[in-house]
Amino acid sequence: MTEPVSADNLLKVGHLSTPYGIKGWVWVHSLTEPMGNVFEYGPWYLCRAGRFEQAEVAEWRTQGKGVVARLKGCDDRNAVEGLRNVEVWVPKDVLPVLGDDDFYWSELQDLDVYNTEGAYFGQVHGMMETGSNDVLVVRACAGSIDSQERLIPWLPEQVVKNVDKAARRITVDWDADF
Repeated sequence: MTEPVSADNLLKVGHLSTPYGIKGWVWVHSLTEPMGNVFEYGPWYLCRAGRFEQAEVAEWRTQGKGVVARLKGCDDRNAVEGLRNVEVWVPKDVLPVLGDDDFYWSELQDLDVYNTEGAYFGQVHGMMETGSNDVLVVRACAGSIDSQERLIPWLPEQVVKNVDKAARRITVDWDADF
């Protein structure tokens, strides 16, 4: 695992969790859909203490409701014990190009959220999947109208009126009292 790089051209696609078995396998928490797609993108860069190190997946498989992997050079449980909660990143240019109205969740992270009346709610902290639609998790920050966290349905045209990636701004039709 070598070759330090910058986060500017990388995208987080998951993180490593706990060891699986005694032969160097580790649970992988994938942020891709379907979860096995995390192995379609590479090379992997593991982020430890703000530094990125390249890693190679030797093999992977579906295990129950999750996925596990063995990284090259990790041949026993002790080797992966130190990888708990280490983030997995890949170069942005290995991901498929999306249409103008499609977004990777990571592209929405930290964007400012305003309602149509101009009230500043805060920044996108993350996204949640629900059965019917995805939900923006918007956390208050300096300059927001209050200290409330808001869960705003990701319903393009109905609720989400505009996403301006260049201006780092999302406009929503959402009442400040919700």
